[in-house]
Amino acid sequence: MKLANLFSVRKVLSFLLVLSVVYAAYSIYYKVKYWGFSLSPKQVTDIWTIDAKVSFDALGEDVRVSLGVPADNESFKVLSEEVVAKNYDVVRDKAKNRLVMQGRNKEGKQKLYYRLNIYDDVKNNAINKSKPAKVERPLLSEEEQIQMNKLWELAKNQEGDKVQGVIAAVNQEMTEPTMSLVLPLNHTSKEFAEKIIQILAYKRIPARIARALKLEEGKKNDSLSIMVEAYVNNKWTLYDLSTAKIGLPENWVVFQRGGVSLLDVRGGENSKVMFSVLKSVATPLKMAEHRAKANNELWGYEYSIYTLPLMEQNALKWLMIFPLAILVVVIMRNVIGVTTMGTFTPMLLAMSLVKTGFVPGLICFSLMLGLGLIMRAVVARLNLLLVPRISFVVIFVILLIQILAVIGYKLNYGIISSAIFFPIIITAWIIERASITWEEEGAVNTLKEIFYTLVTAVVTYFVISSDYVRHIMFAFNELNLVILFIVMLLGTYTGYRLTELSRFAPLIRKGE
Repeated sequence: MKLANLFSVRKVLSFLLVLSVVYAAYSIYYKVKYWGFSLSPKQVTDIWTIDAKVSFDALGEDVRVSLGVPADNESFKVLSEEVVAKNYDVVRDKAKNRLVMQGRNKEGKQKLYYRLNIYDDVKNNAINKSKPAKVERPLLSEEEQIQMNKLWELAKNQEGDKVQGVIAAVNQEMTEPTMSLVLPLNHTSKEFAEKIIQILAYKRIPARIARALKLEEGKKNDSLSIMVEAYVNNKWTLYDLSTAKIGLPENWVVFQRGGVSLLDVRGGENSKVMFSVLKSVATPLKMAEHRAKANNELWGYEYSIYTLPLMEQNALKWLMIFPLAILVVVIMRNVIGVTTMGTFTPMLLAMSLVKTGFVPGLICFSLMLGLGLIMRAVVARLNLLLVPRISFVVIFVILLIQILAVIGYKLNYGIISSAIFFPIIITAWIIERASITWEEEGAVNTLKEIFYTLVTAVVTYFVISSDYVRHIMFAFNELNLVILFIVMLLGTYTGYRLTELSRFAPLIRKGE
């Protein structure tokens, strides 16, 4: 009956463990996909700040400034937008993707600023899913139609798709005298792009101008690079006008798509826009709220521990690692079979070693333990009662920590100054427990327990001291639920410990 009950308990716990693993796996997937969490504590998110400075000379009348800005459906994510335009009315025209700033009776030099902070997928923001309107075929003279047909025949012999062929053909043949009807010899990038769009419209291929900016710190740009974006194979594709390559180069973003111009100023002259770029970084945990908003998954984030103040989060980072440290202690005691001084004393010592450093912490703890045992042996001859005796040890440890801290500060010796990180009560309890064990079971058993306590603490230390482990246990704290059921399952284990195999080996052979 007992075995049946034990078996049923194991079945229930095993089922709950499987459920917790499934839940943890989905939760980790959810956090990585929608909140942008990472498995590495060193991973950071690049945040690019793009500043557009608009300057012009106002003519003493009402001013209207229209600046092309990125669309809301860009694949890169907008962290924030800011406009600095004192005494101007600012309106965003979402239909035309333009920022309109209007002021009354402006005179003299005017400076307006638009700042955009973006993050994520800046390499792939050429993807745009909006469908184009029907393209009207341009009206051309007979001579221009002949030139167009010649150009398209030439484009067929070029590598790549149709658009690449057209760009390559124009670049190859535009120096010929007959090509002057198609594209002037002294042309600008915008004229080149407009002519490519016109040539594509001849075959009813939708296309538009795209203005791109290179994300490069410390460099100011007085203009954006012009590219052509064409609708080919049911998707928008970017093309470089000089090389006909597809897609954006690395670390470029599309600032404006379509539109006749980047900047229009009415009521002013000598207008220009200057761009500058600044890069900063942030951890995925700090960006989680913004990603949750961008993915419309804010409801789960609002009730998570990541919305707490930083002080509370820092405290929880240590609490989240406790279950893993407890699991190590359970394995060492119930599976391997070592005996320690106190159930979770090794875990607390491991936590202290993380703060002090491995070698300084071990040396400092050994020094405190050795001096404490000597003083405890001296006090044992006074035949004090239990509570006063333990109180003496606690007070002695406190005085010892004070002395070591002062010596460490004066000598600039980090090992001694590490003493302040060890739990006073735990250190005193280890000294008292070691003294009692020494009196009752002898020196060998005492040294053996101290040794196993230190071994368990060292193993726990190497598990929890990893930045990766601490990051994962805090970022994906649902793993603690898995650890909970693992610990409970280990609690049903009644077999031999590893350290008992040699001891009971004759009985095992006899049973066989």
